Formats: sequence, structure tokens, C-alpha cells
Amino acid sequence: MSDDVKDAGLVAMISSILGGNKRADIVAPPPLTEVPSDPTHGFEPVAASVPDPAPAQSDPASDTAPVAIKPAEPPVKIATTPDGRRLLPAEAIADLVLGELRKIEDFPATGVSVTVYGYRHWNAMITFAPFSTSFQNATRFRQAIPDLVFKLRRFVALEI
Repeated sequence: MSDDVKDAGLVAMISSILGGNKRADIVAPPPLTEVPSDPTHGFEPVAASVPDPAPAQSDPASDTAPVAIKPAEPPVKIATTPDGRRLLPAEAIADLVLGELRKIEDFPATGVSVTVYGYRHWNAMITFAPFSTSFQNATRFRQAIPDLVFKLRRFVALEI
């Protein structure tokens, strides 16, 4: 039995337990793979290697194909506010905050999420996955967020 069929059965069982008499959406089993009608049964026939009596002469002009030169694209213009701050989406600001936090000693490599919210005075929130760091380190990282956000607000504005 394939894993997809087992998963569909488990989903149906769980949804029937949690949903009472509601029937789960019928999940179609995956299509069967077609059996090749190849008489070689998937094996390639072995041909005797016969040396080529006369190797083909290559034309030196055909070896150097013309290279298509792509025109240079104009640089992307960075959106800024009237006071000179860069306008960035929330995901980009979250990446900036996370990048700055990674510079702190003992910062976890995985299990950390930064959320940027707000408008004019945007803010950042950090969350940790279970067992990604200790309570003391998480407290230390959370205390670093306000100073970091204050410094970044001078250079970056949230794009809406």
C-alpha cells in the first residue's frame, strides 16, 4: 500500500473522529503507474562497439558560435521616503532584524521567527520554537529587540 493511500486513510479516520458524523472529502488514490509495453522490460540492448572508420572533420568556424550579448538592465531604483529612509516590505525588515540578532553570541541557528508589524512606528516581535534556546538567552534576545528596532527605524520605513 502506498504512503498516499495510507495518509488518505489516516486523514479520513482523524476527521471522522473529530468531525462526528461529517464525512471527510473523498480522496482519490494516486493513479497507478503504467506498465511499459517494451519487450526489453526496461533494459537497454547492448550493441557491439564498432569503431568509426572515418572521424568527422569539424569545421573551425562552427566551433566558435556567436555569443549573444544581453543588454545591461538599468539598476533597480530603491524607493525612499522624503527624509531619506528606504521603504522596505515587512519581510525584508524582518530579515534585517534577524540578521542583526544573529550577530549576538549564542543566538540559535534555527527555530527563530521575527514578525514586523505596525505602520509609521513599526515594531518587531521575536518568537522561539520549543527547545531552540534557553529561557535566559531568549530573554536576553527579546531585550535586545527594542534597541535594534530603534536604530533600524532611522534608516528603514515600512512599505505598505
